[in-house]
Amino acid sequence: MLTPRPANPYHAVVRQGSLLRGTDGRTALKLYYIDILGRPESARTVWADSGMTEEGFAARLAATPGVEGVGFVTAFPHVTKLFRFGPETEIVLNVRGWNTRDLSDLPLGRSDGYVEYACLAEAVLAAEEFAFWQAAPSVEAYLAQWSAYAEGAIADKDKLRRYWGA
Repeated sequence: MLTPRPANPYHAVVRQGSLLRGTDGRTALKLYYIDILGRPESARTVWADSGMTEEGFAARLAATPGVEGVGFVTAFPHVTKLFRFGPETEIVLNVRGWNTRDLSDLPLGRSDGYVEYACLAEAVLAAEEFAFWQAAPSVEAYLAQWSAYAEGAIADKDKLRRYWGA
């Protein structure tokens, strides 16, 4: 049975990056950089404090095996996720995770057989990106649209823990 743990503060700030094109001539991924403000170890959650550059990261990501398809990437200093429209069926978003620092695979499995899909910023971006995909008559038309979502915070980071513990 799940016992919710205390949660970290969550205030996401989202910036549009660049369009990442793969060397295969088909891969095209919108890159969003995301900071999480207010956490104790800002080097893990804020790009400016991470010691990494966004440009250097984008170049490393483009060369990473498995980074392919059409969709978008959410890049935090501690985790990167690729959301691609499934090659099996394009009405499904497939997601895969990497550790941002070394781009090693990051399994998204969680407790009780569940899989992590998205934090707040990723969920908002996914909803908007899916709406763009739905309305776009072509891949290029989809790629021309970027989310305007700039930031968001969780109002109360411990509500689930209080609810579950009641």
